[in-house]
Amino acid sequence: MDTTPPVGSADYSLQDPYTPPFLVGQRVYMRHLHPSDARHLTRWMNDPEVTQFIAMVPPPTYEEELEWISKMRSSKKDLVLAVCLRSTKQIIGVMGLHKIDYRNGTATTGAVFGDVEQRGQGYGTEAKHLLLKHAFHTLGLRKICSEVSAFNAASLAYQKKCGYRVVGCRKNHSFSNGIYYDQILTEVFREQWEEVVRQ
Repeated sequence: MDTTPPVGSADYSLQDPYTPPFLVGQRVYMRHLHPSDARHLTRWMNDPEVTQFIAMVPPPTYEEELEWISKMRSSKKDLVLAVCLRSTKQIIGVMGLHKIDYRNGTATTGAVFGDVEQRGQGYGTEAKHLLLKHAFHTLGLRKICSEVSAFNAASLAYQKKCGYRVVGCRKNHSFSNGIYYDQILTEVFREQWEEVVRQ
């Protein structure tokens, strides 16, 4: 059963110091990025524990992160949000929709969770459900695509919890820690996600 508040309903009691909550769940909420987030992103993107899962070479500078945040905030084809804990208002990651195509009803997703201490607690799954609900029920999209390195088992697992299905594989496609890994292609249709939510 879906017990999350309506997507887009702002709980202003959270009193986020940067921007009002945009998508609100039980334990996390998502808000638009703020220039002050650049210091967190810079730290995460210079941490090998984080960047081993993404294509980020060389690591960005603080100024480059500021520029990226500004670009994402003004983009009409991207919706990138900070994932924050409701209990502390702490930003623990970034998640977004990219290449939003309203004509074909598609988009891709990507996420980075830089706070290592907060991993493995289901925050990513909750945030992904919030984002998919917004994509399907508010933006009217019909299919969301993603991809993940084969060695990133945690990311693939939480995608499957949200209804994603593996649809392809790029062999020896991504390079990390001196090894080429397969890139797993996934996608989820609105009906598949809704089936997961009903369970």
